Amino acid sequence: MPLWQAVLLGIVQGVTEFLPISSDGHLVIVQTLLGGEAQGLLFVIGVHVGSLLALLVFYRARVLELVRGVLGRDGGSFRYAGKLALATLPAVIVGLFFKDAVEAVFAAPWVAGAGLLVTGAFLITTRTTQGRAQGREPGFAQALWIGCAQALAILPGVSRSGSTIALALAFGVAPLAAAEFSFLLGIVAITGAAVLELPDLLETPAASLLPLWVGALAAALSGLAALGVLVRLLRAQRFHWFAGYTWAAGLAFLVYLALR
Repeated sequence: MPLWQAVLLGIVQGVTEFLPISSDGHLVIVQTLLGGEAQGLLFVIGVHVGSLLALLVFYRARVLELVRGVLGRDGGSFRYAGKLALATLPAVIVGLFFKDAVEAVFAAPWVAGAGLLVTGAFLITTRTTQGRAQGREPGFAQALWIGCAQALAILPGVSRSGSTIALALAFGVAPLAAAEFSFLLGIVAITGAAVLELPDLLETPAASLLPLWVGALAAALSGLAALGVLVRLLRAQRFHWFAGYTWAAGLAFLVYLALR
């Protein structure tokens, strides 16, 4: 892959990972429009690691607070960490037992278009829920359902941030608290996915990894900017605005695939 293409895909990943418009879906769409095949899961996870770096920088104070609280046996920190662990289970199950199926899905570009339509359905619900959501964090059962939404978002086109934040808002979790839970959950999920891909990474020739590292850096820098934008939009209760975009993008891409 040319380095300029790795940079472009990294920027697309960084921006779309945190704005609720599906990073995986946009990676598939951009790669298809560039005339090539969609990148494999290894590259996708590589640029996700760049997004992970952005998350760790943006939420560094909260991450440190949780780590210190767990090490200090603070009850509140233990409960929050337990909810994150519980919410991670559905994605772990999918990653461990359905990896080959996920790989196959990434090779079918139409799935990205259909997934964007699903994302729009999640997002439009926040038009009514974000104004009345006031809770500090989800309960354990709610955390598990949010984890199921995250597992669904393994499919390209289904936004991880969009689906998990929308569901948290529906459960009454306040917008910024919903975003925090979603993105801290993302730290766990991305780290786990990267660990699962580590054997493939070690078998990849070093010369072939340069585009992956370049893409990851581009994703990290653009992701930091996107996080700031998302927080402002949540404060302004405009999260649902993205529904129109995801519907339009998904439909347009499906039409393009049908006509090409």
